Amino acid sequence: MLVVFIAAILTFVAAFVAQQPYLTRVFISAGAALGCVAGIGFIADILTEKRIGRDVQAVSDFIANDASPSVFATEDGLVTAQNPAASLLCKANPTTTVAAFLSSLLASPSAHVFRLQDRAEIDGAAREDIMTRTGPMRLSTHRVATGYLWRLEAVQEKGPARSRDFEQSLPMLMVGRSGAVLFMNEPSRALIGTRVKTLDRLFKSLPVAHGDLAEVKTTQGETKMLVAELDAGAGRKALYLLPAYAPRAQDSGWNVFQELPIPLVKIAPNGAVLSYNQLAAKLVGPGLQPDALLASLMEGLGRSINDWLTDTLEGRLIQKSEFLRLKRDDRETFVQVTLNLVTDQGAPALIAVLNDATELKTLEAQFVQSQKMQAIGQLAGGVAHDFNNLLTAISGHCDLLLLRHDQGDPDFSDLVQIDQNANRAAALVGQLLAFSRKQTLRPETLNLRDTLADLTHLLNRLVGAKVTLTLSHDPVLKPIRADKRQLEQVLMNLVVNARDAMREGGEIKITTECVKLQSPLRRDRATVPAGQYVTLQVSDEGVGIPEDKLQKVFEPFFTTKRTGEGTGLGLSTAYGIIKQSGGFIFIDSTVGVGTIFTLYFPVMANSLTTPAKPAVVSAPPAGFDDGIILLVEDEAPVRAFASRALRMRGYTVLEAESAEAALKTLEDETLNIDVFVTDVIMPGMDGPSWIRKALIDRPGVPVVFVSGYAEDSFGAEQTTIPNSVFLPKPFSLTDLTTTVHNQMR
Repeated sequence: MLVVFIAAILTFVAAFVAQQPYLTRVFISAGAALGCVAGIGFIADILTEKRIGRDVQAVSDFIANDASPSVFATEDGLVTAQNPAASLLCKANPTTTVAAFLSSLLASPSAHVFRLQDRAEIDGAAREDIMTRTGPMRLSTHRVATGYLWRLEAVQEKGPARSRDFEQSLPMLMVGRSGAVLFMNEPSRALIGTRVKTLDRLFKSLPVAHGDLAEVKTTQGETKMLVAELDAGAGRKALYLLPAYAPRAQDSGWNVFQELPIPLVKIAPNGAVLSYNQLAAKLVGPGLQPDALLASLMEGLGRSINDWLTDTLEGRLIQKSEFLRLKRDDRETFVQVTLNLVTDQGAPALIAVLNDATELKTLEAQFVQSQKMQAIGQLAGGVAHDFNNLLTAISGHCDLLLLRHDQGDPDFSDLVQIDQNANRAAALVGQLLAFSRKQTLRPETLNLRDTLADLTHLLNRLVGAKVTLTLSHDPVLKPIRADKRQLEQVLMNLVVNARDAMREGGEIKITTECVKLQSPLRRDRATVPAGQYVTLQVSDEGVGIPEDKLQKVFEPFFTTKRTGEGTGLGLSTAYGIIKQSGGFIFIDSTVGVGTIFTLYFPVMANSLTTPAKPAVVSAPPAGFDDGIILLVEDEAPVRAFASRALRMRGYTVLEAESAEAALKTLEDETLNIDVFVTDVIMPGMDGPSWIRKALIDRPGVPVVFVSGYAEDSFGAEQTTIPNSVFLPKPFSLTDLTTTVHNQMR
C-alpha cells in the first residue's frame, strides 16, 4: 500500500506542473483514485494486524495454563510466545527459535522441526513420537494464523508388546531375518539416542557375532560393548549390549552379572576361578567352584591351557576364542570360550565368555575327526603309562644286576642287551606320548641355525649317498622356545620320509626364514595369529602324496610305505610335538613333483627366558647319604626296585602301597621324614592330594613326584606344592638317587 500512496502523491505533483488544463484534470483524477485505493489498503492492513494480534493473544492465553511445554513461532521458526512449562524446560531466558526450544532434548532438533513443519504446511497439522534424553515424547505442530503452534507431550508406552521380557535394564534390540531392527527397548534407545532401523547405524563394523566386542555408536560417542545373541524364534534374534568390562571395585559387585543371559567366568592369572554367574555354573557343572583351575574343567587345546592364558595376559594372542571340551562325567559338552583382559583392583584378570557349542551343526564335521584322534590318544596315553611302569621295573632291576657284574662276567653282555632294548622300548613309548600330546617337554631358547648345525652330520648319514641334503638359512634368525631333543626328532622324521619318497635319489632342501604375518593366516582349519615367526621348510623331489590322502598323513599308523618299511607314527609324532610346543605344521604336495612340510614357530618376545629346570642331573653323587624317605608307589615291582636303589644309597626307606597307608604312617609324630617320593596317579587318593595333607603337619619336606604320564597332566597342581620336582618314568637307578639327593640339599 505504501507504493500506491507514493504513486498518488507523484500524480498530484504532475498535475500541478502540467502546462495544459486537460492533462491537469487527468492527473488529478488519477491521483484521487490512487489515494482512495491506498487509504482502503491501509485500513485493511490495520484490521488484519489487529486480527492476527487477537489470534496470537488467543493462542498465548490458550497455552498459558497448559502443563505441556508449548511455543508459538513464525514460519521462519522465530518464537513469539511460550508458556511457563516451555520456559522451565529451557531453564534460561525465553527461547528465540523452535530448534533452541528442543535443543535440551534432542541432539539434532532442526531435522525434526523442518520435517514436521513441511507436513503441517500441507495437512494443517503433524506429529511424531521421538526418543529424547528424558524418554519418549510426542512432538506436534499446528498451523495457526500466520504461524505454528509447537507442543511436547510425554508418551506412555502401552499394549502387550511392552511385556516384562522387554522392560529390563539391559539394552536390547530385536533383529529380523533380513537384519532389520524390529524393536528397541527403552535402555537401548536411551543408549543410542534415536530409533535405528538397520544394524549399520548402530555398529561401526559388521557382521557381529555372539561374544564379540563391538564398537557401538552411542550418544557419548563410539563405545566398546559386549554383544550377546539369543534366538527369538521365527528367524529373529535378540541382541543384548553388555558392558565390556566386569565390575572392578570388589568381587561382591559380580552379583549384578548373576542374571545376565550369558555364562561368564572371572579367572585369575594363574588359571584359578575367581567368580562366575549362574549360567556358567549350569553349563560347566559341579566342578566349577572358586579356586578351581580352568585346566581341570576343560580341555582341547594342542598345548596347555595355562600357556593360552599367559599369551592372552601378555597380549600375544590374537585369536582369543577357542572351542574346548568340558570335563563332565554326565554328558559330553563343547564350549566356545572367549577371553577378555580386564583390570580387577589394580591387578590383571580374565573374563571368559562361554557359549554352548555342542549343538552347532557347523562343528559336527570338525569334531568327528578330533574325537577319533582323542580316543586313540587316550588309548596311547594309557598304554604308555602301563608300559612305563613295566619298563621302570625291568630297567631298574637290570641296573641292580649290573652293579653286581663286571665286564668280565659272562652274563654282563646279556644284561647290557636287556638294558639297551628297554631303552628302545622307552623311546617307542615316548612316540606314543608325543602323538597324544602328553609327553613332558623341556623347552629352552634355541637358534635353528645352531640346532641344524649340530644335527647335520647325523642327517647326512640318514639320507645316504643317493640323496643330497642342502641347508639354507636366513642371515638373521631370531630365537624360539622348544624342546631341543624333541625338535631334533621331528627333523629326523621329516628327513627320513623325504628320503624314502625318492627311491632314485634327489635333493632334500631345509630352509629357515624369519617371517612377519601382518594378519592371521588361515588354512587347513587352523589359524596362525599375526606376529613374528621362524619358519622351517623341508622339501623333497619325491613321488608326492595324492590329494585324497593329504588329510590323513598326521593320523597314527597311517603310512603310504610298503609293509614293514614304516610304523605310521613318524608324522603323528611330529604333529604332536609341534602342537604341544605352540607351533604349526602344514603340508603341500603335488604328485610327481614333491612334498613340502612348513613349520611355524613363534619368535620369543625376548631372549632372556629362563629354561625349564631339568628334573634330574645326569652325574650321580659320590659317597653315601643318610635320611628317612617315605616311598609311596602302588606298583609292587617299581616300589621294590626304588626301595632297594635308595637303601643301597644309604637311605632309610619306609614303603607304602597307597596314599591312605602313607598318611597312616605319618600319624607317628616322632617320625622325621626327609623326602617324600610318591607316584602321582594311584587308586584312591592321588599323589598331590595326600601330599597337601601331609605338608599341613610337616611343612617344608621336599617332594619327588614320579609318574608314567607327562608332567603337564598335573602341572597345575604341582605348582601349588612348594619344593617339589617331577621325575618321569621310566627312570634309572641313577636318575632316582640323584633326584632324591638334590632334593635333600
